[in-house]
Amino acid sequence: MQTKQPEDSSNSQYRKMTETPVSRLIIILGIPTTISMLVTNIYNMADTYFVGKLGTSASGAVGIVFGLMAIIQAFGFMFGHGAGSIISRRLGARDLESASRFASTSFVSSFAAGAMVTLFGMLFLEPLVRLLGSTDTILPFAKTYAAFILLAAPFMASSCVLNNILRYEGRAAFAMIGLTTGSVINIFGDWLLMDRLGFGVEGAGISTAVSQIISFLILLSMFLSGRTQSHLSIRRFTKDPGDILLICQTGLPSLMRQGLSSISTMILNGQAGLYGDAAVAAMSIVNRICFFIFSVGLGIGQGFQPVAAFNYGAKKYDRVRRGFYFTWITGEILLGCAAVTGMFFTAELVGFFRDDPEVIAVGSVALIAQLIALFFQPLSICANMMFQSIGKNGVATFLSMLRSGLYFIPVILLLSRTMGLFGIEISQTVADILAFLTSVPLTMPFLRKLRNDAQEAESAAGGTTCL
Repeated sequence: MQTKQPEDSSNSQYRKMTETPVSRLIIILGIPTTISMLVTNIYNMADTYFVGKLGTSASGAVGIVFGLMAIIQAFGFMFGHGAGSIISRRLGARDLESASRFASTSFVSSFAAGAMVTLFGMLFLEPLVRLLGSTDTILPFAKTYAAFILLAAPFMASSCVLNNILRYEGRAAFAMIGLTTGSVINIFGDWLLMDRLGFGVEGAGISTAVSQIISFLILLSMFLSGRTQSHLSIRRFTKDPGDILLICQTGLPSLMRQGLSSISTMILNGQAGLYGDAAVAAMSIVNRICFFIFSVGLGIGQGFQPVAAFNYGAKKYDRVRRGFYFTWITGEILLGCAAVTGMFFTAELVGFFRDDPEVIAVGSVALIAQLIALFFQPLSICANMMFQSIGKNGVATFLSMLRSGLYFIPVILLLSRTMGLFGIEISQTVADILAFLTSVPLTMPFLRKLRNDAQEAESAAGGTTCL
């Protein structure tokens, strides 16, 4: 029998998610997520900065390991976004027991998937880093760094699940605490182990692994202390294979997005490697810089995800539609301002991470191109987030495959052959423009449908009884 306190908490959270003005709710949920994304990217950039001090080949290893982390996160995001979307809609329908079942199932599944990545990654470490795009000179650094990342894979994957469940429940501040604490520890660890104790690339690996474990423990404590609506326990792990299938289907867009991101990173490193370690290092640095800027828009977009899922489950369709427009426009403004500002300091930004004239020359061109791409990303990403959050898995999966897969892979292979290094530098921008042009005709008709559904729901709520 439930106590009164959890019931009151559940009702309060329901009112918050369905009655708070949409723009304010997205900001409330988006600010902690944005802070988490920024701090997480700062620690990624700290790795790039400290490892870059060891040389250009060591700096290139960061780009190689970034592809490995994308593989681990692909599984974490699949289970995290898949379960989170389902949980949020179940909470919107006031089905708490079902929400806990999906939370427990996704958590256990992600930890097991991370453990499998650890096992197979350690058994085939050298072939793996070569597959990720390592050159012979980058290989020693990449193997060392990757080994520590692999040891932390189960904690990294399951942290993605815990973080996303908290966000989809509308408790982004709790997720922020876990992620930012781990990030700060990683930055301090890089400084201590690499800059002060001279551990080299081993120091970056140890720091990242320890910070991931600490972040995992903090996020897990939020559930074990009873601060969430959904609860974790082994006994709640589903006995129905259909539940796991539903989680995977709903999370498939995230798996495809992250998985293809990893594959595209391999191809990018492989193509850039034809022009030397400096090109690999430059593209790695540019990707880190642009993802740091994009994390602002992504954070606001992730504030929209629980709003979309919860209100769609509660049949408040107009709030979903208004939330989409607010998130899209806000993303355009924030990313547009950042892109314009960054164009005046491209050489300085690249040079901060690696003061090598060749790296700066390649990176400056690529950075200008990717800053232009930021103008086309908000609508595509918002559309993908909306469709996934409300359970439109087919459309969401298709959209998630565009930017880093269906468009980027053929574009970089074609442009690298026809335009050389410049083609590699502009490939992501071309892919982003194509993804934008594809997203528009899929998104706008659905938004009009949401408006019609909202009008029908209002008519029904107003007491219409005619059959």
